[in-house]
Amino acid sequence: MAKLTEKDILAWNGPEEEYMNEDHQAFFRDLLLKLQDELIHNANNTAGHLQEQSTTPDPADRATLEEEYALELRTRDRERKLLSKIQASLRQIDEGDYGFCKDTGEPIGLKRLLARPTATLSVEAQERRERIKKQYVD
Repeated sequence: MAKLTEKDILAWNGPEEEYMNEDHQAFFRDLLLKLQDELIHNANNTAGHLQEQSTTPDPADRATLEEEYALELRTRDRERKLLSKIQASLRQIDEGDYGFCKDTGEPIGLKRLLARPTATLSVEAQERRERIKKQYVD
């Protein structure tokens, strides 16, 4: 079993019954684990960075530092939410559900998963949800 590359995933045009085979699952598991490691690394760097917080007597400099810290914390909060989606996707791989739309059960598609590895809906199902949501908002 040769390790697939992004190029292999983009070029795959096999039969539907071979969709999300062991090679595909291994590729996406590796991709998700790399993303997870990167997010954890970023969180650790932020924690260290915030502990090094220096104080400055100048109010303008202090305000700039506080704004930078707030931006960094908002970014980490978004990454924390993404981390939980990554972990859910890894569980889906373990359970054999990864890559299939949770609304329709149809394949999500390798290209969509490559662009958004935590996707749980096909493009069509996502668009349908967005249209319905927009109707309620309007």
